[in-house]
Amino acid sequence: MDVIGPAGAGLAIALENVFPPIPSEVILPSAGLAASRGAFTLWEAVLWTTLGSVVGALALYGLGAWLGPDRLRRIADRIPLVSGEDVDKTVDWFGRYGGRAVFLGRFVPGIRSLISIPAGIVRMPLGRFLAFTGGGSLIWNTLFVMLGWILGEKWHVIDPYLSIVQDIVIVVVAGLIVWFVVVRWRARRRGRREREE
Repeated sequence: MDVIGPAGAGLAIALENVFPPIPSEVILPSAGLAASRGAFTLWEAVLWTTLGSVVGALALYGLGAWLGPDRLRRIADRIPLVSGEDVDKTVDWFGRYGGRAVFLGRFVPGIRSLISIPAGIVRMPLGRFLAFTGGGSLIWNTLFVMLGWILGEKWHVIDPYLSIVQDIVIVVVAGLIVWFVVVRWRARRRGRREREE
């Protein structure tokens, strides 16, 4: 972190948004630690990492806008257990709750990155998207940069706890995916039986 500086930390966070396996929970406290050592200032760490979050989110927003609902509907119709109607329902839901979803999504590992794609698909007004993304990212980044700053050399003490939280989120998301697949599979079987009768 001392070598790449605050702009490098911002670039790492931008990449974390596009490639979620890169953990912001490691990058951000490292930036705070480097700031506590005097490699750069605390405000530079927060500013650059937040800019990085917004840039990465914009890239995924652009992907969603490029896909659009029509193209996504055609893709969904080719995926087992998914249909174009699911895309329509998601677009409707996002139209109602999109702002809150983008803001709160910035605090959930994995979702933090992916929430930008549906925002692009529904063409959420860019100013609104940037406000919710920037606000959520500023809070998340400040929290973890400050943890690195306050804990200094001992910031790694909290890493096991962060891993536990991340594991819980992954298990919950995996459980929801399994639930979705089971419900869809049963609905398809029921529909097939009704057609045969």
